[in-house]
Amino acid sequence: MVDRNVTSIYEEFGENRLPPGQSRTNRFPVLSKSGTPPQDMETWEFTVTGAVENELSYSWDEFNELPRETQRQDFHCVTGWSRFDNEFTGVPFPTLAERAGVRDEAEHVLFHAGDGYTTNLPLDECLRDEVLFALELDGQPLPSEHGGPLRVVTPQLYAYKGAKWVTGVEFRSEPKQGYWEKRGYSNTANPWEEERYSTL
Repeated sequence: MVDRNVTSIYEEFGENRLPPGQSRTNRFPVLSKSGTPPQDMETWEFTVTGAVENELSYSWDEFNELPRETQRQDFHCVTGWSRFDNEFTGVPFPTLAERAGVRDEAEHVLFHAGDGYTTNLPLDECLRDEVLFALELDGQPLPSEHGGPLRVVTPQLYAYKGAKWVTGVEFRSEPKQGYWEKRGYSNTANPWEEERYSTL
Protein backbone atom coordinates (compact mmCIF):
# COMPACT_ATOMS: atom_id res chain seq x y z
CA MET A 1 0.00 0.00 0.00
CA VAL A 2 1.29 3.45 -0.93
CA ASP A 3 1.19 5.93 1.94
CA ARG A 4 2.11 8.94 -0.14
CA ASN A 5 2.02 9.62 -3.89
CA VAL A 6 4.52 12.36 -4.70
CA THR A 7 4.59 12.05 -8.48
CA SER A 8 2.97 15.48 -8.76
CA ILE A 9 6.11 17.09 -7.34
CA TYR A 10 6.92 18.36 -10.83
CA GLU A 11 4.14 20.95 -10.49
CA GLU A 12 6.48 22.95 -8.23
CA PHE A 13 8.99 23.26 -11.05
CA GLY A 14 7.28 23.05 -14.42
CA GLU A 15 4.26 22.00 -16.46
CA ASN A 16 5.55 18.60 -17.54
CA ARG A 17 6.09 15.53 -15.41
CA LEU A 18 9.00 14.50 -17.67
CA PRO A 19 11.78 17.06 -17.25
CA PRO A 20 13.35 18.58 -20.39
CA GLY A 21 16.12 16.52 -21.93
CA GLN A 22 14.85 13.29 -20.34
CA SER A 23 13.48 10.12 -21.97
CA ARG A 24 11.05 7.89 -20.11
CA THR A 25 12.02 4.24 -19.61
CA ASN A 26 10.56 1.22 -17.82
CA ARG A 27 14.04 -0.19 -17.35
CA PHE A 28 16.21 0.70 -14.36
CA PRO A 29 19.78 1.14 -15.66
CA VAL A 30 22.60 0.53 -13.19
CA LEU A 31 25.12 3.34 -12.78
CA SER A 32 27.75 3.86 -10.09
CA LYS A 33 31.22 5.31 -9.75
CA SER A 34 33.04 2.02 -9.13
CA GLY A 35 30.67 -0.95 -9.04
CA THR A 36 28.65 -2.53 -6.25
CA PRO A 37 30.56 -2.74 -2.95
CA PRO A 38 30.34 -5.83 -0.71
CA GLN A 39 28.00 -5.63 2.29
CA ASP A 40 28.40 -7.32 5.67
CA MET A 41 25.08 -6.90 7.45
CA GLU A 42 26.56 -8.15 10.73
CA THR A 43 28.84 -5.10 10.92
CA TRP A 44 26.70 -2.65 8.91
CA GLU A 45 26.33 0.70 10.62
CA PHE A 46 24.48 3.93 9.83
CA THR A 47 25.55 7.11 11.58
CA VAL A 48 24.17 10.62 12.02
CA THR A 49 26.93 13.08 12.93
CA GLY A 50 27.95 16.72 12.87
CA ALA A 51 25.89 19.72 13.96
CA VAL A 52 23.28 17.77 15.94
CA GLU A 53 22.35 17.52 19.59
CA ASN A 54 22.43 13.71 19.53
CA GLU A 55 24.81 11.80 17.27
CA LEU A 56 23.16 8.52 16.30
CA SER A 57 24.36 5.06 15.33
CA TYR A 58 22.17 2.22 14.07
CA SER A 59 22.82 -1.41 13.30
CA TRP A 60 20.83 -2.91 10.43
CA ASP A 61 18.25 -4.37 12.80
CA GLU A 62 17.95 -1.07 14.66
CA PHE A 63 17.51 0.92 11.47
CA ASN A 64 14.73 -1.43 10.39
CA GLU A 65 12.82 -0.57 13.56
CA LEU A 66 12.52 3.11 12.56
CA PRO A 67 9.14 4.38 11.30
CA ARG A 68 8.83 3.99 7.55
CA GLU A 69 6.41 4.76 4.77
CA THR A 70 5.93 3.81 1.12
CA GLN A 71 5.96 6.55 -1.48
CA ARG A 72 5.28 6.50 -5.21
CA GLN A 73 8.02 8.59 -6.77
CA ASP A 74 9.58 9.43 -10.11
CA PHE A 75 13.32 8.96 -10.59
CA HIS A 76 15.42 11.21 -12.86
CA CYS A 77 18.97 10.28 -13.84
CA VAL A 78 21.34 13.05 -14.91
CA THR A 79 22.36 10.91 -17.91
CA GLY A 80 18.97 11.56 -19.50
CA TRP A 81 16.44 8.90 -18.47
CA SER A 82 13.49 8.95 -16.10
CA ARG A 83 11.57 6.07 -14.52
CA PHE A 84 8.05 6.84 -13.32
CA ASP A 85 5.96 5.35 -10.48
CA ASN A 86 8.65 3.68 -8.39
CA GLU A 87 7.35 2.56 -5.01
CA PHE A 88 10.11 3.20 -2.49
CA THR A 89 9.69 2.20 1.15
CA GLY A 90 11.94 3.83 3.69
CA VAL A 91 12.56 6.28 6.49
CA PRO A 92 11.82 9.94 5.66
CA PHE A 93 14.80 12.22 6.18
CA PRO A 94 12.89 14.47 8.63
CA THR A 95 12.38 11.47 10.95
CA LEU A 96 16.11 11.06 11.46
CA ALA A 97 16.69 14.80 11.64
CA GLU A 98 14.14 15.09 14.43
CA ARG A 99 15.71 12.25 16.41
CA ALA A 100 19.16 13.78 16.07
CA GLY A 101 18.06 17.29 17.00
CA VAL A 102 19.58 19.43 14.25
CA ARG A 103 21.37 22.50 15.58
CA ASP A 104 20.59 26.00 14.34
CA GLU A 105 23.97 26.37 12.64
CA ALA A 106 23.37 23.35 10.41
CA GLU A 107 22.60 24.49 6.87
CA HIS A 108 24.13 21.70 4.77
CA VAL A 109 24.17 17.92 4.60
CA LEU A 110 26.85 15.55 3.34
CA PHE A 111 25.86 11.94 2.66
CA HIS A 112 28.48 9.19 3.00
CA ALA A 113 28.32 5.83 1.22
CA GLY A 114 29.95 2.43 1.52
CA ASP A 115 31.89 2.78 -1.74
CA GLY A 116 33.45 6.09 -0.69
CA TYR A 117 30.86 8.16 -2.56
CA THR A 118 29.68 11.43 -1.09
CA THR A 119 27.10 13.98 -2.16
CA ASN A 120 26.03 17.29 -0.67
CA LEU A 121 22.70 19.09 -0.35
CA PRO A 122 21.31 22.13 1.41
CA LEU A 123 19.52 21.11 4.59
CA ASP A 124 16.20 22.56 3.43
CA GLU A 125 16.22 20.22 0.39
CA CYS A 126 16.74 17.22 2.67
CA LEU A 127 13.98 18.15 5.08
CA ARG A 128 11.33 17.47 2.47
CA ASP A 129 9.14 14.47 3.33
CA GLU A 130 9.87 13.05 -0.14
CA VAL A 131 13.56 12.49 0.66
CA LEU A 132 13.74 8.88 1.84
CA PHE A 133 16.34 6.49 3.12
CA ALA A 134 14.94 3.67 0.99
CA LEU A 135 15.10 0.01 1.99
CA GLU A 136 12.63 -1.43 -0.51
CA LEU A 137 11.66 -0.93 -4.14
CA ASP A 138 8.26 -2.09 -5.38
CA GLY A 139 7.67 -4.22 -2.30
CA GLN A 140 11.00 -6.04 -2.38
CA PRO A 141 14.31 -5.41 -0.58
CA LEU A 142 16.27 -2.81 -2.52
CA PRO A 143 18.59 -4.67 -4.94
CA SER A 144 22.28 -4.24 -4.19
CA GLU A 145 23.00 -2.89 -7.67
CA HIS A 146 20.49 -0.10 -7.04
CA GLY A 147 22.01 0.85 -3.71
CA GLY A 148 20.72 -1.83 -1.36
CA PRO A 149 20.55 -2.36 1.48
CA LEU A 150 19.96 1.39 1.85
CA ARG A 151 20.02 4.37 -0.47
CA VAL A 152 18.73 7.92 -0.52
CA VAL A 153 16.09 8.96 -3.05
CA THR A 154 15.51 12.60 -3.99
CA PRO A 155 12.61 12.78 -6.48
CA GLN A 156 12.86 16.57 -6.81
CA LEU A 157 16.50 16.35 -7.96
CA TYR A 158 18.71 14.35 -10.28
CA ALA A 159 19.42 10.95 -8.76
CA TYR A 160 23.16 11.44 -8.16
CA LYS A 161 22.05 13.48 -5.15
CA GLY A 162 20.66 10.24 -3.69
CA ALA A 163 23.64 8.24 -2.44
CA LYS A 164 23.57 4.49 -2.99
CA TRP A 165 24.81 2.17 -0.19
CA VAL A 166 24.44 5.10 2.18
CA THR A 167 26.13 4.65 5.57
CA GLY A 168 25.78 8.06 7.16
CA VAL A 169 24.59 11.62 7.06
CA GLU A 170 26.67 14.53 8.32
CA PHE A 171 25.05 17.85 9.24
CA ARG A 172 27.33 20.80 8.53
CA SER A 173 27.46 24.56 9.02
CA GLU A 174 29.52 24.93 5.82
CA PRO A 175 29.05 23.12 2.49
CA LYS A 176 31.48 20.47 1.34
CA GLN A 177 31.38 19.24 -2.24
CA GLY A 178 30.67 15.60 -2.89
CA TYR A 179 32.17 13.18 -5.41
CA TRP A 180 30.43 14.37 -8.57
CA GLU A 181 30.18 17.97 -7.44
CA LYS A 182 33.99 18.09 -7.28
CA ARG A 183 34.00 16.84 -10.86
CA GLY A 184 31.83 19.61 -12.26
CA TYR A 185 28.28 18.42 -11.62
CA SER A 186 25.67 20.87 -10.36
CA ASN A 187 25.22 21.52 -6.65
CA THR A 188 21.53 22.26 -7.15
CA ALA A 189 20.64 19.48 -9.65
CA ASN A 190 17.12 20.62 -10.57
CA PRO A 191 15.93 18.40 -13.46
CA TRP A 192 13.33 20.92 -14.70
CA GLU A 193 16.02 23.55 -15.06
CA GLU A 194 18.44 20.98 -16.54
CA GLU A 195 20.99 21.80 -13.87
CA ARG A 196 23.31 18.96 -14.78
CA TYR A 197 26.64 20.72 -14.53
CA SER A 198 28.10 23.53 -12.47
CA THR A 199 28.00 26.99 -14.05
CA LEU A 200 31.06 28.13 -12.08
